[in-house]
Amino acid sequence: MDSQTQNTSLQRLQNVEKRIVRVLELAGGVMDELSNPTGPRKEFVNNHCREFMQMIKDIQVALREEIKSACDYRPFEKCDYSSRIANEICCKKLDYVVLQLDQMKQTIDDYRSSTL
Repeated sequence: MDSQTQNTSLQRLQNVEKRIVRVLELAGGVMDELSNPTGPRKEFVNNHCREFMQMIKDIQVALREEIKSACDYRPFEKCDYSSRIANEICCKKLDYVVLQLDQMKQTIDDYRSSTL
């Protein structure tokens, strides 16, 4: 992920953070209105609830997009680590096979020398 992509991603996340703050303000406003001793104003509560729900949907969409974007990012895609490990494992297996062959040769040589 290049620095420009990172900056735009961080900016989008900062915008999401601002929306979350706004959502909390809306929820607080509704709570204040509901605790009003004269009773809540229906239009006020409806407007705030409508805006609250829309902002929650917007936040969900933005976060899904950011998560998808982050999942598409593969920083180690060109890394040869897995290839090197696979080669190292193969070398260890070959060392083991060579050791087994040496032991088999020794067993054959011991058998031949004992039969003579």
